[in-house]
Amino acid sequence: MKALIRLVNENDVLQMLAIYEPIVRETAISFEVEPPSETEFQQRIKSYQQQMPWLVCEINQEVVGYAYARPYHTRTAYQWSVESSVYVSANYRRKGIAKALYPCLLKLLRLQGFYNVVAALA
Repeated sequence: MKALIRLVNENDVLQMLAIYEPIVRETAISFEVEPPSETEFQQRIKSYQQQMPWLVCEINQEVVGYAYARPYHTRTAYQWSVESSVYVSANYRRKGIAKALYPCLLKLLRLQGFYNVVAALA
């Protein structure tokens, strides 16, 4: 199984939503009650990706997981702090996908000058 980790592009949105929607509907870990629409999800990516990386893990041209960072808080003192998230397709959990995505995400954030990365766990 050879995985490719790369930046998200607009063609990834539907596959990413296919990973995210069951997580929202069936668990509490996303802290959302309803899955976002395709348009809303695209807007999130577009908005956050202007300053922070969004990455996908692809196997055989299928997006099997993704990780991203977003602002931790809006106050200026938090400008170098981000919140990170990672989501993996049900069929690929416990196969090292998140473990592969996180170091790439953290390295990019470090190169961008971010100092603090926090994650909310449920």
